[in-house]
Amino acid sequence: MAKFFNYFPKTIYTSNTAVGGLDTVTNIIARFGFEKKLKENSSAFYKYSVQESDTPEIIAHKYYENSERHWIVLMFNDIIDPQFDWPLKYENFIKYVDKKYSANGAANTTVQTGLAWAMSINNVQSYYKIVKRTSADGTVIEEKLQVDANTYANVAASSSTITLQSGNIITQTFSKEKKTYYEYEQEENEAKRDIILLKPEFVPQVEKEFKKIIKQ
Repeated sequence: MAKFFNYFPKTIYTSNTAVGGLDTVTNIIARFGFEKKLKENSSAFYKYSVQESDTPEIIAHKYYENSERHWIVLMFNDIIDPQFDWPLKYENFIKYVDKKYSANGAANTTVQTGLAWAMSINNVQSYYKIVKRTSADGTVIEEKLQVDANTYANVAASSSTITLQSGNIITQTFSKEKKTYYEYEQEENEAKRDIILLKPEFVPQVEKEFKKIIKQ
């Protein structure tokens, strides 16, 4: 991030400490973004799964041969806050969950850490009814429907067959599952691993446009 703001324009800021009450500062609210059509063009990017050891800087160095190009990785994925919009490493994830739910744990009848409270099967974040349909050729379609606690309680595991007008037989099964707060946070964190990377051949032109636009 060291050189990123060097490209940003300067602006005059009223300050009580500067001589004459005015100071020259970097205008960090200037913005640059990628066109939607570019991010929807599959020939312009790679799909990438962020690994545990990855940072935007590491990925930029690996794919763009310069860690200072980390801003391309972030902006191309609309990541504004690299601290929380980027997947947390396991150790930091555990600390995050523990801190986020510490008040819940403290308010529990038996005082718990935030992490223990979030992991408890007694503390449910969401309930689901699962409908799975299997055709004779082995094709499986699964539908996961979020429901309330009362509906969840009334869902019974069952199976039935349906014969279509075409003569095809569909086996339909019903089941249910619930998700703890820990599982919810884990899924949210893992979902952030799927990003897209602008192909290296487009980077020089993007840098040129960025420097031109951001200085205006």
